[in-house]
Amino acid sequence: MNNASNVNRGKFREAAVKVMFLAAACISIIAVALICVFIFANGLPAIKEIGLKEFLLGQKWKPNADIYGIFPMIIGSLYVTAGAIVIGVPVGILMAVFMARFCPQKLYKLLKPFVELLAGIPSVVYGFLGLQLLVPLIHGLFPEQPSGSGVLAASIMLGIMILPTIINVSESAIKAVPDNYYEGSLALGATHERSVFFAVLPAAKSGVLASVILGVGRAIGETMAVVWVAGNAPIVPDSILSSVRTLTSNVVMEMGYSTGLHREALIGTAVVLFVFILIINLSFSAIKRGGKKQ
Repeated sequence: MNNASNVNRGKFREAAVKVMFLAAACISIIAVALICVFIFANGLPAIKEIGLKEFLLGQKWKPNADIYGIFPMIIGSLYVTAGAIVIGVPVGILMAVFMARFCPQKLYKLLKPFVELLAGIPSVVYGFLGLQLLVPLIHGLFPEQPSGSGVLAASIMLGIMILPTIINVSESAIKAVPDNYYEGSLALGATHERSVFFAVLPAAKSGVLASVILGVGRAIGETMAVVWVAGNAPIVPDSILSSVRTLTSNVVMEMGYSTGLHREALIGTAVVLFVFILIINLSFSAIKRGGKKQ
């Protein structure tokens, strides 16, 4: 009798846990759906009123004259994100490989909290450090640049900010690879370094790619640190030293005082940013699926 009662309690708890997880998943889906509905419902009418071509390809952003062209911000976001990828991804992946397969235990105990601390530093602090240290350094190295703020400063800052995400996720993926890959490579005569880079790391490429996707998402969505070091001029940058304004910076700088069509145009900018992130995620997913088929 007791056994039957215990079995019933176990089934009830299992069912309750399933319902709880299902409810949490549904809430997450509903929240994302509501965000999408709000953004598109408020942004698409403004894009239609301004004109899709004028909105996406227009090179002037002058709210006082009802001119809303976000092409400079699109290019600025691409430049800054690409720079962050070039700087942050190689360093992050190599750091993850080092921590997972090469780092001595004593040094690992020091590095791991340091990486976690990087992840916990607020964006405003990064922006302040960039403004006080990085911008003057770039201005000193390139005196022809008026202030030091621009694409290069924003790219370096974002490259540093995405490091914790890439390092932590990639390290976990590398450590999750079965030891058979490494041991089999050693058995075939490969060195420790070749075994790690040509056997273990390719086996962890799915997790490493996920870390890159998360890092790119952080880079695209970052605002406050970029506002402080990018210069924020709504122009198409002509070099890595040129001042730049990103899509996120454009929204956060003007949303507080915007009204009417200006406010709707800023929400339309958020629509473009949302589509931009969606395209990048789908592209990475397609690359990932293509890699699995090969």
